[in-house]
Amino acid sequence: MVDAIVNLALEQLLQITAKKIKEEVRLVGNVENEVKKLRRNLKAIQAVLLDAEEKQVKDEAVRQWLDQLKDTSYDMEDVLDEWNTEIMRLQVEGDLEDAPNPKHKVPSFFPCSCFGIKQVVLRRDIAQKIKELNGNLEIINKEKDTFNLEKLERIEGPGRVQTTSFVDVAEIYGRKSEKDFLVSKLLDERNKEQKDLPVISLVGMGGIGKTTLAQLAYNNDEVKSHFDTRVWVCVSDPFDEFRVAKAIIEGLKCCTNNLVELESLLQHIHEYISGKKFLLVLDDVWLEEYDKWKKFYHCLKNGSHGSKVLITTRKKTVASTMESVNPIIMKELSEEECWSVFRRLAFFDRPPKECEKLEKIGREIVAKCKGLPLAAKTIGSLLRFKKTRDEWQRILDSEIWKLEEIEKGLLSPLMLSYNDLPSGIRQCFSYCAIFPKDHKIKKDHLIKLWMAQGYLGFDNDIEMEVIGQEYFDHLASRSFFQEIKKDSDENIISCKMHDIVHDFAQFLTKNEYFTVGIKRGSEDLVINTSNEKARHSMLTLPVGVTFPISICSIKSLRSLLIGYEAYDQLSNDVLLNLFGELTCLRALDICGRFGASSLITAIPKEVKKLIHLKYLNLSHQKVEKLPETLCELYNLQTLDISWCRQLKELPQEMGKLINLRHLINLVTGPLSYMPKGIEKLTCLRTLSEFVSSSDGSKACSTLACLKDLKHLRGTLEIRGLGNVINVSEVKRMQILSNKKNLFYLKLHFDKDGEGERKKDDDELLLEALQPHPNLEKLYINYYRGSTFYSGWIMSLTGLRELSLRNCRNCMHLSSLGNLPSLESLRIDQMSVKKLVTGIESDGAFSSSTSVILFPKLKVLEFLNNKEWEEWDYGNTILPCLASLSIGNCGELRALPDGLLQGAKNLQNLEIYESDLLEERYRKGTGEDWQKISHIPNIQFADSYLQGVPLPLR
Repeated sequence: MVDAIVNLALEQLLQITAKKIKEEVRLVGNVENEVKKLRRNLKAIQAVLLDAEEKQVKDEAVRQWLDQLKDTSYDMEDVLDEWNTEIMRLQVEGDLEDAPNPKHKVPSFFPCSCFGIKQVVLRRDIAQKIKELNGNLEIINKEKDTFNLEKLERIEGPGRVQTTSFVDVAEIYGRKSEKDFLVSKLLDERNKEQKDLPVISLVGMGGIGKTTLAQLAYNNDEVKSHFDTRVWVCVSDPFDEFRVAKAIIEGLKCCTNNLVELESLLQHIHEYISGKKFLLVLDDVWLEEYDKWKKFYHCLKNGSHGSKVLITTRKKTVASTMESVNPIIMKELSEEECWSVFRRLAFFDRPPKECEKLEKIGREIVAKCKGLPLAAKTIGSLLRFKKTRDEWQRILDSEIWKLEEIEKGLLSPLMLSYNDLPSGIRQCFSYCAIFPKDHKIKKDHLIKLWMAQGYLGFDNDIEMEVIGQEYFDHLASRSFFQEIKKDSDENIISCKMHDIVHDFAQFLTKNEYFTVGIKRGSEDLVINTSNEKARHSMLTLPVGVTFPISICSIKSLRSLLIGYEAYDQLSNDVLLNLFGELTCLRALDICGRFGASSLITAIPKEVKKLIHLKYLNLSHQKVEKLPETLCELYNLQTLDISWCRQLKELPQEMGKLINLRHLINLVTGPLSYMPKGIEKLTCLRTLSEFVSSSDGSKACSTLACLKDLKHLRGTLEIRGLGNVINVSEVKRMQILSNKKNLFYLKLHFDKDGEGERKKDDDELLLEALQPHPNLEKLYINYYRGSTFYSGWIMSLTGLRELSLRNCRNCMHLSSLGNLPSLESLRIDQMSVKKLVTGIESDGAFSSSTSVILFPKLKVLEFLNNKEWEEWDYGNTILPCLASLSIGNCGELRALPDGLLQGAKNLQNLEIYESDLLEERYRKGTGEDWQKISHIPNIQFADSYLQGVPLPLR
């Protein structure tokens, strides 16, 4: 990992010295020669780093030398970052040509009061630090010669990592008998008189497949139907009674009512499971204290006969503590079974002849995996990307197979796979050691944290986020991540790490990363601050625990992620300490991650001391405004203020944040305007909400502010469109058409104050808001126009989802039927009595003369259209319609016959709070039941007339 840190320092140095140079170098006291020397020393060391990283495994002296180099490289990053920040400050607050030259008298070079003695001292201080770093680096450079290090070249792929499709490794090899036996034990109810709650245990070493086997049984169809409720809880070490109890309650899907005492939580579980047959899986248990388990066991015994507890553990003593009789001991896979796991990954998408040539050496490699599925999976994922026999032979012959740390037999394949990663990706993987075990890692959050540490580069012109996505995919494809979760668009949103992989990440980073999970009842907790090398920390603080202020003495921290469970407030004194002491922070996350909304009520102005800060998460706070000094954080890339529902305004000097890439301001309702200068944030990739205001005194007065924010991507929501006066300017500026990476657009035509806009005004404005044709989702709210004949809407050939809300005057929607890719249409809160969605015809429905509209529409929803009486469907066919939902449309009298006859793929019909329809189509008594009886799944209100719901929405 040291080579990645050195590479970052070199990249940062090159970036700074490449900026039109003479004036800027003079700012730190004419250090050109020192900079050249710094670069020379770094390059000399960089040349032998690959050999040093390989030798450190067995040579303690080399390991210590690398540690010393790492510490110096971190110090160098801090100094270079400080230098770069000073350059940016001058760029923002005054021209570089006016910047003072330290060789001259101060007064003649300071045109304004913002430049003074303090600034000159600061710049000379930077120069002195660079000189001291050079001295340290020269010593390190000379010491390298004592280790006889060789110049080796790393064999790496192309500069940009290629994305790959993920191999489905859900198929399990060699566990059929164990699975069948486990399922039979879960279903066994032969002893009807049995009063005790059976505890079944899976025992085996890490990476042998305990969790996978438990998941197979948990998701077995027979098991699902056998139990009234199933709950899965990952326990891990240490056994936190309060957290486990809360997790069980969440799994039971019952409300905790903000219970904060363990006894209350257990009583809640006891009452809820009464009379229910449940299955509780406790995964990765390390508990060996019977008294702790006894509390849970007595509580759980209140379930009905047939309930079961299943645990997975690495230790037989844990199974004994939890009174599990006849534990299932999991053994290693046979060599043939292990080969099947390996082959599925290593030979994926490989020509058969190539597989034949590699099989012999592949089987030799599998023999070294010692029957461990995780080892076979990891090494198989590595060799999937190795094309030649020589590459496979190098893996087989590696000295790393001799390593025996972490779990026996697992360190070697993990280390081989890790060493094969490009240096930048290795550093990204190591960063994951900051999270606790079994933590759900949100992909976008992780990528922004990587970005804050500089792992994705320093150049604002590159798409760091795309590089981060590629790095994430690469790690997932190498099996470093598991339990991948995706959204409805098949985009990865989260993952987890296997416990052994997490252990490996911590092994690599030693004392550099630490996670502190503080238990309830801890008083005046003091964190061990003796390790000056600690760089990254995550704290999880339950209700009632005081913030451990001692962490502020670890001044080298670069990441501090704080999670509170509930409503304890982070005091102003604590924030002052954080801002004053932890000045090396690149990432500070104080998000109310568990639903809290009252951690912080004000941000002290001293936040400006965090000059290196690139990531700041203040979401779910009670702040009403942010201090102006926040705008002095010139390095800031991400500012998350989402769900700050009392935030009224942003700082007036937001335009100073020239490196800001993500302004995440979701659900900030009181925020009534965007400050002047927002158009200067040309690096922005995310702007969740833009608010157009009628108040021109403080606000960015027109939508034209959006014109230069051409890099915006993902989702953009624009509120206050009803306040727009100069529509012709919006049309002339084409503010949205240059945003090719914008895929979801939300337009709100609401306005400040009294009165309504004219229909024509909204129609003209909608026409002027033409987005790039790449748009995939569109949401329109409070639109007063009567049509959607806008040319640009019809040109959105890739539009998949359209939602119209409070568009009261829109009656004719048939033109939308020409959208070739539309899959989902939602109509909500219209005020018309008649709605036209088809081509009008004179006679009854006829398939021979009908017209196909909405050719790909699968989901159609009508909600809260309380005045709607008639649906003019015309002689139209919706060939792909699968789901129709109508809710709270009490005046609608009937569904079109043409729809019911022509939508041959309609699978799901849902009607609720629509009395006339429910009466007309009710099974058995409704006059038109026969017209809908062919639909497989029909739901009225909360009851299913036939079938079961389909997962279409």
